[in-house]
Amino acid sequence: MKKSVTYRTIIEKDGKYYHGYVPALPGCHTQGKTIEETQKNLKEAMKGWLDSRQELGWPIPQDLLIESLQTIELSTEKPFQYA
Repeated sequence: MKKSVTYRTIIEKDGKYYHGYVPALPGCHTQGKTIEETQKNLKEAMKGWLDSRQELGWPIPQDLLIESLQTIELSTEKPFQYA
């Protein structure tokens, strides 16, 4: 029997490459030249991380982080630029 699990992943620009990681899976990191390559590599890293846990008989972590996006209106009277 198979079960699907879902985890929040984060991909950040890191110099010439992209760094991807899974906050709920400590040590589960990867990189790639593009976002798409990093997503593919991250999926493989997650699979290996979770397979190793199962083989050792360790519990599989849940991603319990609650995340939301907030929108804030800024005055357009003074110009601003993103960092």
